[in-house]
Amino acid sequence: MMVKELYQDCFQYNESSLAHCIYHLLEEQKISLKDDISKIDLNQVDQQKVAKLIQHNYLGIHKMGIYSLKMNHKEFVFIFAESEEEAIDFYTKTFHQTPLNCHEYSLDFQLTRGKEVISFRDMKKDIKSFPAIAGYFKMER
Repeated sequence: MMVKELYQDCFQYNESSLAHCIYHLLEEQKISLKDDISKIDLNQVDQQKVAKLIQHNYLGIHKMGIYSLKMNHKEFVFIFAESEEEAIDFYTKTFHQTPLNCHEYSLDFQLTRGKEVISFRDMKKDIKSFPAIAGYFKMER
């Protein structure tokens, strides 16, 4: 795998720390995008510089999760948010009640939407602002 591919994966999977390390090594010309990832030596990273980049979120990477919030004994809403707390706060403001529980799901979890199967990661690409409702689920009993 090439450095360029790993760097792109960092953005796709919200790997902020690694992305900032790679950025720093690129800026210091210790690696290039065309190098094999075996050339990455994290011992060459200036931890203080990278910590400042991460603190200021220089690359604009935000962790985004998907949370299932239980509305009642049969209904759930899925919310994209940066944290469980943000998901609960968004739910409370939107529905004017507290959820019964809140669980994080994997962004790679797949579900059926119409006639297609889609992951939450792919659904997230269509959403412009966060937090946001991804959808609802009603159990049939």
